[in-house]
Amino acid sequence: MPSSLRNTLPTLFALLFGYALMQIGNTLQGTLLSVRGSLEHFSPTQIGAVGAAFWVGIVIGSLWAGRVIKQVGHARTFAALAAVASSVALLHLLVITPMVWIAARGLTGFCFAGLFIVVESWLNAAATPRNRGQILGLYGMTGLIAGIGGQMLLPTSDPAGFRLFCFAAILISLALVPMALSRASAPAHAIGEVSIDLRRLYRQSPFGVVGAVLCGMTTSSFFALGPVWAQQRGLSTTEIAVFMACGTLGGFLTTWPLGWLSDRMDRRYVIIGASAMAATILAALVHFVPEDVDVWLLFIYGAIFGGSVIPTYSIVAAHVNDMVKPGEFVSASGGLLILQGLGAASGPIIAGMAMSQFGRLGLPYVVIVAQALMALWGAYRSLQRPAPADEDKEDFVPEPAIPVGTALLPAHESAR
Repeated sequence: MPSSLRNTLPTLFALLFGYALMQIGNTLQGTLLSVRGSLEHFSPTQIGAVGAAFWVGIVIGSLWAGRVIKQVGHARTFAALAAVASSVALLHLLVITPMVWIAARGLTGFCFAGLFIVVESWLNAAATPRNRGQILGLYGMTGLIAGIGGQMLLPTSDPAGFRLFCFAAILISLALVPMALSRASAPAHAIGEVSIDLRRLYRQSPFGVVGAVLCGMTTSSFFALGPVWAQQRGLSTTEIAVFMACGTLGGFLTTWPLGWLSDRMDRRYVIIGASAMAATILAALVHFVPEDVDVWLLFIYGAIFGGSVIPTYSIVAAHVNDMVKPGEFVSASGGLLILQGLGAASGPIIAGMAMSQFGRLGLPYVVIVAQALMALWGAYRSLQRPAPADEDKEDFVPEPAIPVGTALLPAHESAR
């Protein structure tokens, strides 16, 4: 381990630990709401809307949290948003109606966007140009590991009860402790506003623009409605948790290998291959796996699917970074955030409507179409424009589990 990173790790530990607690609570809450919504006889469309609302809140929070931070500072912003997010987790238990859950989940997304931006800003203040890329990678992988932990908390209590909601609220509240006790200095400057031009971004990277939308549609549909699909297939609460965790675990295991491969060849080919694999594995699951198959086979399918789709957004972002000019990476990342958020907000609604119309097959069919479009669009664009030269490519860095408008990006750009 390089000495610069080793010297920084004690300071970073509290920040990453607080981030992990937040992500564990958020992942638990997301899966719990899907399962509990089904138990409360919410329709798949309504459950999908609850999942979509979170991403709407993420986008709005990412674009507006900087103003809050500028007015009251990083520490106060974190404390206020964590208090609201932990309280809203209990609101789902007190008022069990679709409209209240949709509004509450949107507010949760807004709060978490601000919380993640504060954490990322603090990480940036502790990082140096030499270790910033390593810290970004460590941050992204921490989010995936925390996501697995959050999924595995689901079987610890009955989703029809109140304990799991309390667990989520407690975890989010406890995230305040390591942040409050951290010796890391709060960033001296608030996050500046970024000019975003989606038309220009499309001209620079047509594949990246479409790919970001389709990535958002796929991952949000899976995490919002995957528990419902598993529940309708007859899996128990523990099996649902393991199935969803396997999807995240697959993404954790393949992020670095696929990123390494994309550094050494046309990134679009890697994305095409991953998308084709995701579509194929889902088609096989739908048409060739019998109902009475051993549940472990479903876990393997889930891991392969997650390993195909979870790393894709990071590779899309790296591809866009290769295509834009050195001074435009921050605005390009902001554009990708909006596009990914739009896809993530629309995906669960479309998949939920498909499940309401066609049963549980609606979810895999929507995802298969999205991944097939990704592969076809990538193949077409690879014929229209050559890949950038190797010397023009940036090193691959995994994106966090929930990409937001991060303060790390301006610093990363300045270090290029």
